[in-house]
Amino acid sequence: MARSKKGRKKDGVVAATSGSVSEDIEAAPAEVVAAEETESEVTPDEVEVLPAESDEIEEYDSSLPALESESGREPGGLVRYDALTAYLNEISRYPHLTREEESALAVRYYENKDVEAAYKLITSNLWLVVKLAREYERAARSLLDLVQEGNIGLMEAVRNFDPYRGVRFPSYAVWWIKAYIIRFVIANWRLVKIGTTQAQRKLFFNLKKEREKLEREGFRPEPKLLAEKLNVRESDVVEMEQRLSSPDISVDGPVSDDSDGNLLNVLPSGELTAEDLVVRKEMQRNLAQGLEEFASTLKEKELIIFRERMLSEEKATLHEIAEKLSLSKERVRQIEQKIKEKLKSFLLSRLGLAESFDFE
Repeated sequence: MARSKKGRKKDGVVAATSGSVSEDIEAAPAEVVAAEETESEVTPDEVEVLPAESDEIEEYDSSLPALESESGREPGGLVRYDALTAYLNEISRYPHLTREEESALAVRYYENKDVEAAYKLITSNLWLVVKLAREYERAARSLLDLVQEGNIGLMEAVRNFDPYRGVRFPSYAVWWIKAYIIRFVIANWRLVKIGTTQAQRKLFFNLKKEREKLEREGFRPEPKLLAEKLNVRESDVVEMEQRLSSPDISVDGPVSDDSDGNLLNVLPSGELTAEDLVVRKEMQRNLAQGLEEFASTLKEKELIIFRERMLSEEKATLHEIAEKLSLSKERVRQIEQKIKEKLKSFLLSRLGLAESFDFE
């Protein structure tokens, strides 16, 4: 995983910084996001631990984000309830830990699974989640949603933290928190998920940046060149470009402003028509008859190899057939290859179906 130099502190803690959310998301390493086609868990192997470079650590500015000014409020006037403000006020009650207190609590949980120690580690670092969530605030409808996901990452960090590796807990937790926040951002970027595989997540973060880099260097950012640079398939690049450039469209929406029809009525169903079903059934019947006719032309040993190596769902091994027929494995393989050639010629001459089957 590539380390970002932006806001990096001496022991690897990354400070919250301002800037474009799209730039922050694209700059984030794809490996911190959970690899899954579905809602999969983030694993410890996907989280980088940065070792401390010195005994001293420059801490985050642990003050919580400034709240909106209330100077215009009249004394005794009603104030609209704000969930974020209430949450920030609530977590500000929890004290921050010193290095020694943090280490002692981490050891207690690591050695004895002390729930109280884990609780103190989590509550004393809730401010860290808020700081990191602010980096992605413009990518979500609600900052509290990002904080909630980040809190889950913080709990996972406590569960997997090893206090004997010489790394302070915030340095380790920052990657777990970012992992869960970024996964949430990807999952909610569109109604239809656009980052369900490792390759797609890599393209989500880096495709635009790599395209702009190639243009600056004087290259035309074709899908093939982008695929080579990002080490993904060309088809993945084309698919991601289509996903990012096209908005979500409802199949229940009208095809046009002056039409009552919708996309659902014009999209192919994918189901076979009655004519297709009849054709398929007829072809299966002719194929079954043709295979039986072909089997009647084989000798005894050829028939055994044909049925147990080519027709059986649980194909017998060459060794099993060789022992059964008292032949060498190489001889069985040669007979099998000869049967395939004969079958291909038979199907081509009788049914015209040879090109539909793989005889390898």
